Amino acid sequence: MTGWLAVAGLGPGDAALVTPEVEAALAQATDIVGYAPYVARVPPRPGLTLHPSDNRVELDRAALALDLAARGARVVIVSSGDPGVFAMASALFETLKARPGHDPDIRILPGITAMLAAAARLGAPLGHDFCAINLSDNLKPWDLVERRLRLAAQADFAMALYNPRSRARPQQFSRALEILRDECGEKRLICFARAVTTPEESLSTLPLSEARPEMADMRTVVILGNSATCRVGRWVYTPRSALP
Repeated sequence: MTGWLAVAGLGPGDAALVTPEVEAALAQATDIVGYAPYVARVPPRPGLTLHPSDNRVELDRAALALDLAARGARVVIVSSGDPGVFAMASALFETLKARPGHDPDIRILPGITAMLAAAARLGAPLGHDFCAINLSDNLKPWDLVERRLRLAAQADFAMALYNPRSRARPQQFSRALEILRDECGEKRLICFARAVTTPEESLSTLPLSEARPEMADMRTVVILGNSATCRVGRWVYTPRSALP
């Protein structure tokens, strides 16, 4: 039997936002591999084996999926959001690179990212040029995070900030806010979007001067506007043009 491997994005949380393509792959799968909270979003059924694992074992997870597919299984690695944005698609190819001559049937199935879901709830804060920065220093040094924040601010990008504040590194988001205030000023709009599309969803928009580190956690996407970002009623948007 010929196996295959799909890396699927489950979207930001609401089951209604899972794409039909991903739903079809999940229906055909014999094995689901992923971080335990994401695997828990897939309903069990006869003929389906779930392989939940802990955080920070992405390469082990990818290796298991490749081995299962090589033995003929139909495997789906699940990620939240989109699998190519700070998620498992890159880890899979990193693992595959270490296996010369191995050429499995792989598909990457896109999903709705947390930043795009958050932006839609807020209005259109990413309506002009923007970047996404992961504030975790698990896979890169913190000084690189600081440098990217400064350069993005100096270039007047709107920013989507992932993984802003964890229990293991509560002080780093405070430092990030200091950098952004230094580069952007106190009046720049910043949005906190937590658990978007779930029953625990919360949204807030305020000037940088009022932002506090405890407003964010690992379920929060932080969106910083550019110098033109503004409010219209309850909405936040960034104009499409940078012309004066």
